[in-house]
Amino acid sequence: MTGALLALVGCGGAMPEDALGADLASADQAQQVANGLSTNGLSTNGLSTNGLSTNGLSTNGLSTNGFNDWFAQNADTAPTLMAYIVKCAVPAGQTRTFQSPTTGVKYTWQGSLGLAPGWASGIPATVPEQQAVSACLAAHANKYGLHIALSVLGRTAAGAAVPYSAEELSQFSAKEACFFGNLFTNEGLFAARDRDFSTAESSTRACGLTLSADTCAPITNIGSCAQFCTKGDPSQPYYTQCTYNGKTYPAITTRVQPTELFRCGDGVCQFTEHAGSGTTADSCRADCGA
Repeated sequence: MTGALLALVGCGGAMPEDALGADLASADQAQQVANGLSTNGLSTNGLSTNGLSTNGLSTNGLSTNGFNDWFAQNADTAPTLMAYIVKCAVPAGQTRTFQSPTTGVKYTWQGSLGLAPGWASGIPATVPEQQAVSACLAAHANKYGLHIALSVLGRTAAGAAVPYSAEELSQFSAKEACFFGNLFTNEGLFAARDRDFSTAESSTRACGLTLSADTCAPITNIGSCAQFCTKGDPSQPYYTQCTYNGKTYPAITTRVQPTELFRCGDGVCQFTEHAGSGTTADSCRADCGA
């Protein structure tokens, strides 16, 4: 993929960053990431083929007109998807802006995690940068379209660790999942569980903690992180890389607050649970009745 995508939103059809005004319409501008603390909200619809089509976002090149066409053709999902692409790829403190030539609407998107420093500077994205951004997008996917706070852990494509603190790990004490893949080359997006998970449990996020492979298409859940992934240092709280189908990818690891996890029998019929005669989340008599 060429660097034109992130260079575009600072020239060509976009507004220069120093000309940002208060009137800029922002896609998820309120979403902030600090020291690896991110706010979830990219629904799986935003990660669908239509949400990230190869008509304008392809590995063969991306012209200004190509991006404009892609943005117009995916008007329902492109603004939010771009908010997360910039959040994942661009460093904190930087923004990328774009004015749609079709609608005239102006957008500004906030950088945060800085996973693709080269691409963010306007040069073509390397394969590791594509993979890092893909993993980050998958980590921000939410089956229910909810905005859930989570801890995002891992390394940038340049090898620098995403900063985290002991306080962050304490607040987000529930291990969740690992994510990897390459959305831009159609190799797929993958998730795996980073903790034990049973049929009695459910989650406000669901894409990482699930026993089903196809809960959050196009993300495929493949089982356990420990089965496919390794850590550079056993003491670190995140996986460095995951290998699947003979290919190795950089990984993003997530943690959530314990309040995002539910269990049948806790006395509350959660929106992730259903009535029934059993003891599973899909059939929870104790919480939701028969």
